[in-house]
Amino acid sequence: MCLAVPGRVLNVEGGDPAFRTAYVDFCGVRKTVNLAFTPDAVPGDFVLVHVGFALTKIDEEEAARTYQYLVEIGALADEGFAP
Repeated sequence: MCLAVPGRVLNVEGGDPAFRTAYVDFCGVRKTVNLAFTPDAVPGDFVLVHVGFALTKIDEEEAARTYQYLVEIGALADEGFAP
């Protein structure tokens, strides 16, 4: 199943917009993601991430709602994220 998982940006590295990356927290699982599609993302922002790319910024309420939907359908366990 292909899905985008919400996460919170912890830090941002790099200056060139095409190569900026962020360390993102997905409810305890932390990964480095590419910010090419979200060049204005800063620490504290929530982003939807798919295959290592932050696709869009979302607010905290939307991130929580999306995460809850993913928990309800069991999608996070399939992707290696524990609820």
